[in-house]
Amino acid sequence: MEDLPEALLTEILKRITRTSDLNSLSLVSKQLYKIEGNQRGAIHVGAGLCTATKALTSLCVRFPNLQKVEIDYSGCIPGHGKQLDNKGLFVFSSHCSSLIDLTLSFCSCIDDSGLACLTYCKTLVSLRLNSVPKITSSGLFSVAVGCTSLSALHLIDCEKINSVEWLEYLGRDGSLEELVVKNCRGINHYDFLKFGSGWMKLQKFEFEMERHDRLPGDVVYDSSYDAHSMDIYDFCCESLKVLRLAHIRTWPELGLRVVLGKCKALEKICLEYVHALNDNDMIALSRSCSNLKSIKLWLNLQRYSIDVSDWETRTSFTDNSLYALALNCPMLQVVDLSFTPCSPDWPSEIGFTQQGFLALIQSCPIRVLVLNTANFFDDEGMKALSSSPHLETLELIACFAVTDAGMRFLAHTPCLSHLTLRVCHKVTDVGLAELGRAHKLESLVIEYCGEISLQAAQGVAKSVHYSSKFPDYLMY
Repeated sequence: MEDLPEALLTEILKRITRTSDLNSLSLVSKQLYKIEGNQRGAIHVGAGLCTATKALTSLCVRFPNLQKVEIDYSGCIPGHGKQLDNKGLFVFSSHCSSLIDLTLSFCSCIDDSGLACLTYCKTLVSLRLNSVPKITSSGLFSVAVGCTSLSALHLIDCEKINSVEWLEYLGRDGSLEELVVKNCRGINHYDFLKFGSGWMKLQKFEFEMERHDRLPGDVVYDSSYDAHSMDIYDFCCESLKVLRLAHIRTWPELGLRVVLGKCKALEKICLEYVHALNDNDMIALSRSCSNLKSIKLWLNLQRYSIDVSDWETRTSFTDNSLYALALNCPMLQVVDLSFTPCSPDWPSEIGFTQQGFLALIQSCPIRVLVLNTANFFDDEGMKALSSSPHLETLELIACFAVTDAGMRFLAHTPCLSHLTLRVCHKVTDVGLAELGRAHKLESLVIEYCGEISLQAAQGVAKSVHYSSKFPDYLMY
């Protein structure tokens, strides 16, 4: 290979994607070693990394064109090897002049002074901090001021961040396009209202607080309250395409619920166990988001007022929300609805009915549909689904009113190619056989459906996954 032109060797190396193969090949000759080192654009290191300054410097010299670096100590036991510290991060920052993307995960030896070293990375575009316990707002402010090219920031489980000067600065700068904050106790959703003009350029925003499993005391939310009737916050987010809010309480103050009526470019929204929202929020969202393509609503039980003296326990939205989506969102293709805390013995706990749900399905070109504990959905609903011209993927989880009769209807769905059934105990081998005779399915997933056998599942689709165990990830 020594006789081959360098350009050809470079092209060969570009086609090799496995890191282990690249490492092996670089040992064949000095020429390959040099070429491979120069073209390596990304490394992922962790417990095996030698943190001595000389070794880190040699690593950076070996790979002078690194653009993406991920340092991950997840799963490491304290005391088993030395972690990268502030000095080590300084080596990376000062030597990797092309660094664009940096991820630090479970780095317990890096604090604000280490983070300040990143100001040397003038090309840094994306920074992800995952469980970096010593980082505070001061370190983030240094990054906000010094990393002038930063456009994506992820903060996950960083518990010492408790003020938002960095957020205000980034808002004034207006450079962020992606902001993700999860489980940072010192940051609440009201703080993001201080982001100001920064919302204008933001294209992706996620905010998740720690999960609240219990119904919040005696709080009764106003089912008629309209947070969008008056525009009391002077900002707009017309570039926002992806929005995810999880485990937040939008009462008694408005907080981030006002964003729902301001996103004209929104294509994907995820609302997971958000408290105090009502139909007015969804109506405002639908009216401003005609480009909406994907919606995920994971809903839990909350208390809503019926009149001045009475209340009911149900999920946040009613059919009025579904009708609004059906009317105003003609591009909606992906729908994911989950009602995991709701009991089939109390159908009124879910604010949606089958009538409202089918109005949405029949009005929009739905390609992907996921229903989890949808107690309103039965075989008549399956019959309506069978005439959906665009439906390609269907996932039913704990839909106990769906039986073999529903499977017979489903066999006639024109474009259905991917089906998942989880914890659907009223579907049996007989119903599955109907699908097998249709010869339409590309893939079939069966998990913890007690009346379906492995033998019946085999052959129904080109690809079959079968498990009799209850999937842990379905637990709320």
